[in-house]
Amino acid sequence: MVLGIGGALLSEIVLAFLIAVVLFIIFKIGKKILKLVFGIIINSILGVIAFLALNYLFGMEIPIELATMVPTALFGLPAVGTLIILKLFGFPV
Repeated sequence: MVLGIGGALLSEIVLAFLIAVVLFIIFKIGKKILKLVFGIIINSILGVIAFLALNYLFGMEIPIELATMVPTALFGLPAVGTLIILKLFGFPV
């Protein structure tokens, strides 16, 4: 079977369409991943700022050590909230 000029043009159009669809999917997934990463980074920065503010401005006296800063840097504000609850209930932090 000979495709001819029209068949070659049709196969190029189909190939271009498939490439466009794949690129669209890649960019959509990439955009969501990038948004998630930036959200995690912002949350971590806010957690560290809140942790330091609690210690220096409000006198919570939560020790600044590896066991408190790693969860704060990884999980951000939820980790700071957990540390506050632990401190208020008298658990050693």
